Amino acid sequence: MKKKTFTAASLALALLAAPLSPTFAATPASADTAAAAFNVDKASFVKQVSSSNRFEIESSKLAEEKARDADVKEFARQMIADHTKAGEGLKTAAKLDDAAPALSPKHSAMIETLKGASEQDFQPLYIEMQTVAHMEAVTLFATYAKGGDDAAVKAFAAETLPKLEMHKAHVMKLVAAH
Repeated sequence: MKKKTFTAASLALALLAAPLSPTFAATPASADTAAAAFNVDKASFVKQVSSSNRFEIESSKLAEEKARDADVKEFARQMIADHTKAGEGLKTAAKLDDAAPALSPKHSAMIETLKGASEQDFQPLYIEMQTVAHMEAVTLFATYAKGGDDAAVKAFAAETLPKLEMHKAHVMKLVAAH
């Protein structure tokens, strides 16, 4: 039963991920090839990061309530704290106003999927979404840190990248544990 649930979650996530921007059309082998393969401008980077940060915070607030295991709830608390801080850093670097960032259609659909997930399905779905989100974020931040078109935002990306890599490693441990 659990395998079927995870397979259904995988299918749902794959369908949600389909409208990804060209930035994530392929997964580069390293940060160096990411910078060479993609060109991300400031406006695109800020829009994607703003939506992603909001997704991280909202999905993790749901996980604090709905996840079954303490390690997943702790991961969620860390995501809320770190992505709230990253959102503030982005606002400063990109000189954004204090308006709440909009969720992309993809992230909005993912939140709705999590909200509608059963108690049994929620945690594996949350972990899977976090895995994909952090793989995308590491690629995006590495790309912008190497070749971004705005010095302040490029510095923010470079500063934030190690924390995102740590998140990715942490979520991979959750994948292995659950």
